[in-house]
Amino acid sequence: MLAIHTSPLENIALMNNAFAALRRQDLDACTELMSPDFIINLAGMPHQMRGHRAWRKNAELFFKAFPDMQIETQDMFANDDRVAVRFRFTGTHKGEFLGNQPTGNRVDYQSYEIYRIADGKIAEEWICSDLLTILTQIGAFPARQLLLMWLAGYRVWFGAVC
Repeated sequence: MLAIHTSPLENIALMNNAFAALRRQDLDACTELMSPDFIINLAGMPHQMRGHRAWRKNAELFFKAFPDMQIETQDMFANDDRVAVRFRFTGTHKGEFLGNQPTGNRVDYQSYEIYRIADGKIAEEWICSDLLTILTQIGAFPARQLLLMWLAGYRVWFGAVC
């Protein structure tokens, strides 16, 4: 079987279609754009997740916790078989999220993701998101602690530059 090679512009069009389906919360349309052996790589996770079922479970977790979620693609660019995406999501914490009961708090969150396209389908994703921001915004993590961590990191960075 011949592999289907798509251009960077075709890959961006594929990802735009995927994000449009995600904005509609049409998870079936999203998974139709993925390869059957889709691979999920989450920063900090010791192992990959695989398949449509794993992806759908993660997406449903977010949509149940933040049913009014709005997704705004801020940057998208491609090179060869990779597409990089920076997007922002906002929503209201109205359902349980990672063991945290609904608070009604608004969240404003960014994610940085890279996708690999193979045979005209989304084959793999690498997600590097700031989950700590969401947990702080819903009150699961004290904002003061986050500020102290940020300041400690800033001092380390500032000291390295000077």
